Amino acid sequence: MTHRVFGAWHDWDTARRELAVLAPEVSAQRLGEAVAFAEEAHGGQKRPAGEPYVEHLLEVVEILVSGAGVRDEDLLVAAVLHDVVEDTDRTAGEVGERFGPRVEEWVGWVTKPEPEAHEDPAEVRDRYLLGLRSAPPEVLALKLADRFSNVQRLSTHPRAEKQRSYYRETCRYVVPLAAGVPWFEGAFEEWREFYRHLQDAAPAASG
Repeated sequence: MTHRVFGAWHDWDTARRELAVLAPEVSAQRLGEAVAFAEEAHGGQKRPAGEPYVEHLLEVVEILVSGAGVRDEDLLVAAVLHDVVEDTDRTAGEVGERFGPRVEEWVGWVTKPEPEAHEDPAEVRDRYLLGLRSAPPEVLALKLADRFSNVQRLSTHPRAEKQRSYYRETCRYVVPLAAGVPWFEGAFEEWREFYRHLQDAAPAASG
């Protein structure tokens, strides 16, 4: 059993060349501005396996374009910026001012809320994931691409217990969101079968 893995767009130069072929209607200048904004905002942040954070952002764009066939420029800009409000000091207002209300709205949808002092972080996370059931189609595509990037190489995560809990969470909350969504439904089914060995009991994911 295999599943398709993305990650060829390691940097903006590569992504720009691929976009020129696959999605020439998308403004490389505007998307490049979003990449520069995200790179500055995320700074030296790394992914769990140690790769620069921007690689994840470009991977989400690659999944949307090369996998799901997305050509909506605002959605691709939102893909680049989807973590800037959650993980940096940039605000939703800054995103909207620079890149427009659609991008701001969609980034807002996928930004996990900070738990209040009296709230259980796991419950806040559950509510956030369950709330995506009512998300607009563009937000669903964005979240599905984001999660697919995060879990497509699940075996590279340095903590085995995180691999199992992330698998369980994805199967519980995200795979159902992919039902009926072109390309993503099949991609997540292949992924679920590929990592089925991780379905052993484990604590719920926390990050």
